[in-house]
Amino acid sequence: MSEQTQDDVRKWWAKSLLVGSLVGLAALPLGAFGTRAGVWDFTGGFMLLAVGIVLATIVFFLGIIAAVYANSRGLREERRSVLTGLAISIVIQGLTASSVPAIHNISTDVIEPPTFDKIVAIREAEEANPLAYETEVLAAPQKAAYPYVKPLVSGDSPTDMFAKAVAVIESMGMELVSADESNGLLEATDTTFWFGFKDDVVIRIRSEGSGSVVDVRSISRVGQSDLGKNAERIGEILALLGV
Repeated sequence: MSEQTQDDVRKWWAKSLLVGSLVGLAALPLGAFGTRAGVWDFTGGFMLLAVGIVLATIVFFLGIIAAVYANSRGLREERRSVLTGLAISIVIQGLTASSVPAIHNISTDVIEPPTFDKIVAIREAEEANPLAYETEVLAAPQKAAYPYVKPLVSGDSPTDMFAKAVAVIESMGMELVSADESNGLLEATDTTFWFGFKDDVVIRIRSEGSGSVVDVRSISRVGQSDLGKNAERIGEILALLGV
């Protein structure tokens, strides 16, 4: 093999790793926004997400080998391309990595979780995830991952807390589906930014002494893992209600 041919081969594999990492990076927002825009369903969006992760993994392992080789041979131009691709693959893995449990049904009360009313029919029409909260399956991993997800005990009266909860839902940009003050229940739907997924929320307010106790439940309509989004949403609601 001539020196020119060897040089072309080296440049080819270095650029291939860089291009692979860039394609993987582009697959993430493409899958998300394509799903949100209705170009494809969530399965197509997750497939693109998976493509990005797979490409990042391949580039990462091959990139390490290529970087060592390029460095030992003094191939500066190739090393730059390889290291750039390697850095992008690390960013992709960082963006998609998750240490949270693969659950999508989160409740502050794991024994007697708040129940939905008006949203039930909406979810059934969309053949969404089941609403049942399986305490024996979900409680332990939820508590371990999200210890802050617990009932809020407040000195505010149920009436004042109900009004505050309505204001919180509106301030967070959620769609208020139902506000049943007589039963202390509010139902709302939140749409995630990236994929445009619908997550449903119910807030239950009960009297306790001269104050109130608030429970919040958030559940995804599709998917098995929410990457911590439902717990994050509950945490935000509780924080705003506790102010």
